[in-house]
Amino acid sequence: MKLLEYYRDGLIEEEHYGFITVKTPTETKHIGEDNGYPFFLRSCAKPLQASLLCDYGLDRELSLEQIAVCCASHAGEQCHVMVVRSVLEKFGLSEKMLQCGEHEPVSFSAQKELILKGEKAGQIHNNCSGKHAMMLALCKKNGWSLDNYYELEHPLQQSIKSKINDLCEVTEIYPITTDGCGVPIFSMPLENILKGYLNLFFDDKYVKIKEAFQNCPYLIGGENRLDTAVMMKNPHLISKVGAGGLCVVVNLEEKSAFVVKIADCDMRARAICVIKLLKDFGWIKEETDFMKIQNSTDILTIKGLKVGEVKACF
Repeated sequence: MKLLEYYRDGLIEEEHYGFITVKTPTETKHIGEDNGYPFFLRSCAKPLQASLLCDYGLDRELSLEQIAVCCASHAGEQCHVMVVRSVLEKFGLSEKMLQCGEHEPVSFSAQKELILKGEKAGQIHNNCSGKHAMMLALCKKNGWSLDNYYELEHPLQQSIKSKINDLCEVTEIYPITTDGCGVPIFSMPLENILKGYLNLFFDDKYVKIKEAFQNCPYLIGGENRLDTAVMMKNPHLISKVGAGGLCVVVNLEEKSAFVVKIADCDMRARAICVIKLLKDFGWIKEETDFMKIQNSTDILTIKGLKVGEVKACF
């Protein structure tokens, strides 16, 4: 379904299509007929993967900050890097054991900081390094191999697969691929993603994960990150973005949730749709400056002159 139109002087210059699913205690609504098509979870899987911290008791050994970075798609800022290192040190692990790959921090400020220091980005700056540190910690705790923890047939990944299917109430077989950071990632219909989040965040067994999101929203994302912006505005909201145009938001007060999937994976389109839904549902009243950065519905010239606007079609 068409979700957004970009206008300049009355002409549509750009369009974005996608799907939205909303789940409340009494009903499920779909904007756009996805017909149960499965989408890869990408980084929206992270809190579901992190549920194993609670299953194996590691949540009792970690601070909320450390649990948060295990669930994060962090921006690679110093605050993120320090906490990831603390997780590794806690379990006698090292950065060289990470298998997520090196890339520049998502944060432009963090990129500039590295340049000024004359330092290169490493695997620790990868936005998935917290998840990988968690995976290594789980392997260390259970006596599983540390060398190939990223392989689908590894006991860790099989445990994650079983847990995600359980939380998301998945009963069919859907495609599995390798995520950008090198670990298996699973697919399922959007409604099942919401089931997984609601089952996770309303189960007292996983209360530490909920508290980590509520108390450490900046560690979940960081500079100019949509999920961080949403959670910093309303402490009763849990939000997690994923590559591929995904964003999940859970309202802890209303026991409701929605997921947005932008077909062409455009991050600006994703943010505009998410913030419109938050306003429509009354989950936020006014945007913070942090959120306004995400919700740029004006089309501007480089000098800041408005020459068009983005309009929602739903």
